[in-house]
Amino acid sequence: MVFSLPQAQFFLLALTRILAIIVHIPVLGGRLVPNLIKIGLGSLLAIILPDWQSLSTATQGLTTLDFGFAIGREILIGTIAGFSATLTFSVFQMAGDLMGLGSGFASAYIFNPTFESSGSSLENLFILTATLLFLVGNAHHGILVVISRSFELVPLNAPLPGLSLNNLILLTARLISIGVQIALPVLGCILLADITLGLLSKVSPQIHVFFLGLPIKIGMGILVLALSLPLISPRIIDLFHDLPERMLMIFTK
Repeated sequence: MVFSLPQAQFFLLALTRILAIIVHIPVLGGRLVPNLIKIGLGSLLAIILPDWQSLSTATQGLTTLDFGFAIGREILIGTIAGFSATLTFSVFQMAGDLMGLGSGFASAYIFNPTFESSGSSLENLFILTATLLFLVGNAHHGILVVISRSFELVPLNAPLPGLSLNNLILLTARLISIGVQIALPVLGCILLADITLGLLSKVSPQIHVFFLGLPIKIGMGILVLALSLPLISPRIIDLFHDLPERMLMIFTK
């Protein structure tokens, strides 16, 4: 089977957008995922998801300069769409880091394979839990919906839509707020422990509050996290359930 120049360019533009979206999702396109798998998955989706019927036989191929600009446009569109997925996973990274910083787990940083950075053990726990819920909740199916819908909202080789910066700011502020809310039970418990230890140091100065407070805060942090985890898990699933809508809301006014 022989492909024409417009068909080959159409495929490469679709592949560029899909890969630009996938690489921002740690579960599907993180650095730990081999490049051959990412390219193979992107190629398969580039064949299935775009509307090939829109490519008529009379369509002319793009010049080298126009094709270069079209590739850059698709990279920008895919990056903007994937930014919401990166923010969503960063919510759990921020929540775990906040809890680890207050409870004492931040004193021992370990390697986080998802983001290839160092973080506390609570941060890694939240990232792994979010990854598991991402797969169990079939959130990866929503990514396919996002890719398919992106070709409808912004067709290939079409002018860039009027991007709404206000939506991007509101989305970022909302996700930061959710991250703080997830960490709030543990942060509140640690705050009460700090107040109690501070009062104890005033009542009994001979007690070494620093050495006494570290194991107490670690134990209280683990206990409160274990008690609040059944309440946090549905919130994480809801975040992934609404992920397709957030990834596409930037393109809407």
